[in-house]
Amino acid sequence: MRVDYRIEHPVALSASFEVEGFTVLLGASGEGKSLLLRAIAGLLPARGEPFDGLPPQQRAVGYLPQGHALFPHLNAWQNVAFALRGPHRRGHAVEWLERVGLATLAERRPAQLSGGQQQRVALARALARRPQLLLLDEPTSALDPATRDDVLAELIAEVHVAGIPALAVSHDPALAAVADRLVLMHGCRIVQAGTPMEVHAQPASGAAARLLGLRNVLRGRLAGAADAQRLVWEEAGVSLPVRTALADGTEVDWHIAPEAVALHEADAVPADTIVARVELRQMTAHGRYAGLRCGQARLWASLPSGDVAGTVRLGLRPSAIRCWPA
Repeated sequence: MRVDYRIEHPVALSASFEVEGFTVLLGASGEGKSLLLRAIAGLLPARGEPFDGLPPQQRAVGYLPQGHALFPHLNAWQNVAFALRGPHRRGHAVEWLERVGLATLAERRPAQLSGGQQQRVALARALARRPQLLLLDEPTSALDPATRDDVLAELIAEVHVAGIPALAVSHDPALAAVADRLVLMHGCRIVQAGTPMEVHAQPASGAAARLLGLRNVLRGRLAGAADAQRLVWEEAGVSLPVRTALADGTEVDWHIAPEAVALHEADAVPADTIVARVELRQMTAHGRYAGLRCGQARLWASLPSGDVAGTVRLGLRPSAIRCWPA
């Protein structure tokens, strides 16, 4: 399904992209992502496809707003049944709760459910409308890191089983990583779209790289001809050899992966190294990292099996540095 919308107020926004399977629209706070969902749902004046000109009640959408918006005075099945009509509302509502694994909690009110359970009730209510498009606003915002991955897996599985295209808006790169299709928004417009693998492999800009949660996206300036080009990193007070096709004097966003930052002992002085001070160490599920103070900037480096402390020297290979016009 293609989404093509223009919004004038309260912010000017333009968005045109394909929704395929579980699609995530990733953007920073304030970009207008939630406004776009409200516009598609007919809750905000806008023009675009699908559903152009239809009142909200005639739009075939299931909408999960941030915070789930469950009625606190209704129990789970009553919340789901709110989207249904006819004499068998309760039975159909319990069937939808069974599909999301909550039939045994049908009599509980929202306050008696966990954040993940509330989300599944809201999903059942949205799916009960049998929509052509499912809209989810920041679906991970109420989830703690320990349960986020499991709840996301359940959510996406339900979307796939229902066979309904879903558009989730978020600023959380963890959500983007599990999408079928990833769309990036910056400056209130779409700047890149593709599979998560495609987008992560080739971010279109420094802004796109930051949205994806890449570390070491920094600002600099190119100096010199292509055969002897330098990257001037003013925050660190250094310049580095670099290889780009950009012109002399171009302001750039640049990136180097933490795994590509080579650490040397302070008394080893290879050419083009940077003096840095170890500020902190971080242990994650993906490895060990050091936060390094380089002048007024911080650079992250992947730590080897040993440990580092104090002052070190860093080597940044020209071939590992990626630059975009700022």
